[in-house]
Amino acid sequence: MNSTEHVEEASGRAPEEAEDIGGFAAVVGMAARVPGARDLDGLWQVLVRGEEPLTRRPAAPETGRASAYGAVDGADEFDAAFFGYAPREALLLDPQHRAFLECAWEAMEHAGYDPGRHPGPVGVYGGSGDTGHFSTLLAHRAAFPGVSEWQLRLAGGADFLTSRVAYKLGLNGPAVTVQTACSTSLVAVHTALQALLAGECDLALAGGVTLRVPHPVDENLGDGLLAHDGHCRAFDAAATGTVSSDGVGVVVLKRLEDALRDGDEIHAVVRGSAVNNDGAAKAGFTAPSVDGQVAAVRAAHLVAGVSADSIGYVEAHGTGTPVGDPIEVRALAKAFADAPGGPGSCVLGSVKSNLGHTDAASGVVGLIKTVLALRHELIPGTVHFERPNPELDLDRTPFTVSATARPWPRGAAPRRAGVNSLGIGGTNAHVVLEEAPPLPAGSPGRPYQLLPLSARTGTALKAGALRLGAALRDGAAPLADVAWTLQTGRAEFTHRGFVAATGHEEAAGLLAGGDPGALSPSRYRGRPRPVAFLFPGQGGQHIGMARDLYRHEPVYRDVVDECARLAEPELGTDIRSVLYPSEDENSESGEAAALLRTMRCSQVAVFATQCALAALWRSWGVQPAIVLGHSLGAYAAATVAGVLDLPDALRLVLERSRILDGLPGGAMLAVPLSEDELLPLLPAEVSVAAVNGPRQCVLTGTTDGIAAVRGRLDAQGVDARLLHISAAAHSALVEPALPEFEKHLAEVTLRPPVLPWISDRTGLPVTPEQACDPSYWSGHLRHTVRFEQALRTLFAAGDHALLEIGPGHTLTTLARRHPDCGADRALAPSLPHAADEAGGGLTLMTALGRLWQEGVAVDWAAVHGGESRRRTPLPAYPFERQRFRLAAPAAQAGVPGAGVPVAEVTAVAPEPEAGGGGGSVEYARPDLGDEYEEPVGPLERAVAAAFAEVLGLDRVGRHDNFFDYGGDSLVAAQYCALIRAASGAEVAVRAVFRAPTVARLAAAIELAKEAGE
Repeated sequence: MNSTEHVEEASGRAPEEAEDIGGFAAVVGMAARVPGARDLDGLWQVLVRGEEPLTRRPAAPETGRASAYGAVDGADEFDAAFFGYAPREALLLDPQHRAFLECAWEAMEHAGYDPGRHPGPVGVYGGSGDTGHFSTLLAHRAAFPGVSEWQLRLAGGADFLTSRVAYKLGLNGPAVTVQTACSTSLVAVHTALQALLAGECDLALAGGVTLRVPHPVDENLGDGLLAHDGHCRAFDAAATGTVSSDGVGVVVLKRLEDALRDGDEIHAVVRGSAVNNDGAAKAGFTAPSVDGQVAAVRAAHLVAGVSADSIGYVEAHGTGTPVGDPIEVRALAKAFADAPGGPGSCVLGSVKSNLGHTDAASGVVGLIKTVLALRHELIPGTVHFERPNPELDLDRTPFTVSATARPWPRGAAPRRAGVNSLGIGGTNAHVVLEEAPPLPAGSPGRPYQLLPLSARTGTALKAGALRLGAALRDGAAPLADVAWTLQTGRAEFTHRGFVAATGHEEAAGLLAGGDPGALSPSRYRGRPRPVAFLFPGQGGQHIGMARDLYRHEPVYRDVVDECARLAEPELGTDIRSVLYPSEDENSESGEAAALLRTMRCSQVAVFATQCALAALWRSWGVQPAIVLGHSLGAYAAATVAGVLDLPDALRLVLERSRILDGLPGGAMLAVPLSEDELLPLLPAEVSVAAVNGPRQCVLTGTTDGIAAVRGRLDAQGVDARLLHISAAAHSALVEPALPEFEKHLAEVTLRPPVLPWISDRTGLPVTPEQACDPSYWSGHLRHTVRFEQALRTLFAAGDHALLEIGPGHTLTTLARRHPDCGADRALAPSLPHAADEAGGGLTLMTALGRLWQEGVAVDWAAVHGGESRRRTPLPAYPFERQRFRLAAPAAQAGVPGAGVPVAEVTAVAPEPEAGGGGGSVEYARPDLGDEYEEPVGPLERAVAAAFAEVLGLDRVGRHDNFFDYGGDSLVAAQYCALIRAASGAEVAVRAVFRAPTVARLAAAIELAKEAGE
């Protein structure tokens, strides 16, 4: 599909009206932290309420000048463990880098993309303010013994801002740091746009940050820059200057045609941008230039292919300074001079009237404000605007300024806006935005959905569940799109949970605590878990079995249809009419139920269901590493193992069911005794059909023989139970039919298994010879099912997750009761029990969630195969931030420790989430999903102490990995020096790479000593 067709599809415009969008980009994600707001919703509330969340001090008596500053709440807080930083390294790191990292992650999540799974290169473009962090570190050198000046520069250098994001998020596109003073972040956006259009990356993060920790109480930038009254009165006659502020903003950009194709949430379209410099044609280096600004705006309009009169709003640089505002408005007016629109046709605004001047972040914060205005169809008012500055001469321009919010509804023509940003030194940037095109709705999707969640810690997992639950109660996005975004657009961490639901309210209730099992701690430890498919025998079949799947899962339906087509000539009926009868026949007394009680129909129904389920699971990327069937289930297991193809397997199932249907009256009895206990009680006409557990057996034989055994057991107080099976399979009654069965076996093609298949006859893996031997199969029909032994073999084969492929949960129940199972074994049934009266969709999703939770890889795109899904904004990761601050040195002379800097690491209580309260976070040893184990012996304790000291941890376990907790090659050198000082052992840095845990490194040191190295 070409770019013109994308517009036709998205907007419904006629072909002659469609335009080439090849040069356009889309804003698909955003994140911001500014004064008074920790996220986008908070920022929008500040804007629409006309708030000014600045930190103020009373006016100084000697000057009469009020002090105000836009401080970001929690600027010294950071989730160090999330990004793999040890406490000491987090203390070194510039707070700007920390905040930019977190915002970059949040912006990617807002866009619906997992950085680690994006298929193409992702670029990072941004810049930061000059906050003097390196000088602060130099003043605190005593707090970091052994840290070199190079390490201090690395921790705060502006050069490393974007490359640090690329490293921590695993991005391999360009990482470019931009520094153009106040226009830094909008220039970063322009640079990112150029890289996207040039094909250097497929997705781009762009933004900027200025963050001072602690924020200045008072500062003097010179007359005419800072407002005397502490208010930024952009465009107002009473304006005396700006207000300094902190902030961080990041946007995620993508080529528009790609965003339309990929189902991204498009918040706005970027039609074009331009950047230039004033050059020498101005009064001085710091002075602005009308001509330079005009050239930048006109160039942006030209690139965007728009006329000025189509632009309804301009987010100006708008600093509120006596010199800057008049020059900017004069430049904008000149750039808009050819627009036929009259006075007041374009609204002018400035986010600085709310937040102050966020320096390097100001351009992207203005961009985000404008995108939100387009999205919400509302232009926020300009705070403090009462009377226009007469020097602006607004009556002679197309611009108007409004102190109150103004509706900005969609109309026949697309709404457009400009964002202007100017940097001291003369670098000007201008971006032209357009409202997002109306997008087609996605396909409805299945009515049942799986919502997976994951986090680095259990507490973050629960907090994330509460956030998502609250959002679902208010959200309008289809649940299928929510599921798609969570499945494909979120990183997969080791702490995992999920809910399966059919609607928003149900999902929200489960996330709020209605389904504690789904959000229970995961046993996944970062290793892919193999899966074993378990195929049950007859007995769980029922009317409506897997009805949801037949309706909504094409892969499942195709296999059932194929089995019905192949079986109908022999059965004389369509098995689908038996499984899914009309409503008036949908009862246990109907004709369909009577047919399903026959061996012929029940066995075909179970086999078809099993093969369809296996095909569905495999289409979703859940591939069995091993298979095991129970009685009838062995035929589906053999089919999956490649021994039989589907038509041949079905022929054998039909013949097997014909044999069982033709047997004399028989019965089967479940008995809670061992085989050894039962054998002395059995008459000749009764056999052990199955050994399912150490004390779980099934007897088979004639009706009279089973009745006699049951009587003896009743007399002994044994609670035996008759099964709803009228044929005596695995008994002597089948022997006369075995020669004929072997003839049928000779007519089919038997192949060696292509994956391990455990025999329920022998309890051992099926050999190629057995699989291809007709006598093995005839013996399988006659002899005892050794399922207990087969489970022992399966459990010894590895830590497989067990997935039951068929109706009910008989085999997973037997497996859970087995003494070799273990509490950590993952088990999941694919379908509900007949008594659950469910069509199977939620049970299937629950099984999928359980497997994923336990580390089984899932192909999420295949789960939604054939559907048109869209990404949707969802709550961001609930960072568990702690306070990392370099405290000021003691100033009082004569006080012990005076002048020695102090480094602070304190726990910060997280914000309360909807439906629950916050709690304190213990930083100490980060929770990476490993069990803590005390170091053993003097050497291990010395190594652990050095590990803890160099990374700033309060304790370290013997199996903790140095690099998992934030170590790197530079810190490793200090680590080795501390070990050497404590133990006298010579340790090279390369030894730490080879033996990164305490136990392994201590062992390596001991070996080196013994070898005399």
